[in-house]
Amino acid sequence: MAGEDMTDRTAARSAFAELLIARRAELTPDEVGLPGGGRRRTPGLRREEVAVLAGVSADYLARLEQGRDTNPSMSVVDALAGALRFNDTERAHFGWLALTSSCEARCPSTAFDPELDRVPAAIRGVLDSLTPTPAFALGPRANVLAWNSAWADLATPLGLLDNPDQVNLAVWTFRHPLARTTVTDWPQFADHLADQLARTRLRRPDDERVADVITTLLTEPEFAHRWQPHRLAEDTPTLLGFEHPTRGTLTYTVQTLAAEKDQQVVIWLPRETAARTTELRLIHHRASGE
Repeated sequence: MAGEDMTDRTAARSAFAELLIARRAELTPDEVGLPGGGRRRTPGLRREEVAVLAGVSADYLARLEQGRDTNPSMSVVDALAGALRFNDTERAHFGWLALTSSCEARCPSTAFDPELDRVPAAIRGVLDSLTPTPAFALGPRANVLAWNSAWADLATPLGLLDNPDQVNLAVWTFRHPLARTTVTDWPQFADHLADQLARTRLRRPDDERVADVITTLLTEPEFAHRWQPHRLAEDTPTLLGFEHPTRGTLTYTVQTLAAEKDQQVVIWLPRETAARTTELRLIHHRASGE
């Protein structure tokens, strides 16, 4: 193991290799149905154990981890994902990283692009058309890029728009004093945002502004406790509740629509509206002017 680690430290690794190594270190033998095998010098699973679980050789796994092989077959990627107990969301990211690790020269850079913070006119039109349903455009750093008047009316008393030029949903959640007193299930909401940033970090490993947000939030104990960059929760619609300072108890169903440039349109549907809406048909009709 010592020789293995020394070799690894000197090798250039892709994001795929980094995730492979990190996940192996996070798992325990019990989690994958293996005997503990006594005291271990390093945490996690041994390389040989993962190789056996995935049906590959330990030497081949070493080449993957050290970046000496950057073109694993999809069958190998799938076997490794199963051995490492990835959920569907993690499996999808793992496969994407495997694919892009072998074609970095042909794949677009994930370094920060100022266009990521510019909201197209069409998205602004969608946000306006959704009024009186609160909606906003969310960037890859959990930064709120644009919003409609209904969301502004809701967000202003919560302190979300204290600085309209720098609105970040994750920073507000972990650093603003009103977040914990107004969000009904703050721990769940906090977990969701930490997971969202983890997904973004895997998708955009070279984006320094994403890294800056995460570094800033890691100074907050609650974020640091939740930060597990290689364990990604399933991204499913969630209920979001508030004890709002001016409106009282509110409950929304959060729905997202993917847009270009790693942006999302996020809609907070009032619970009674969501109950009458199937697969966002109401939203699509209103957005198209029908």
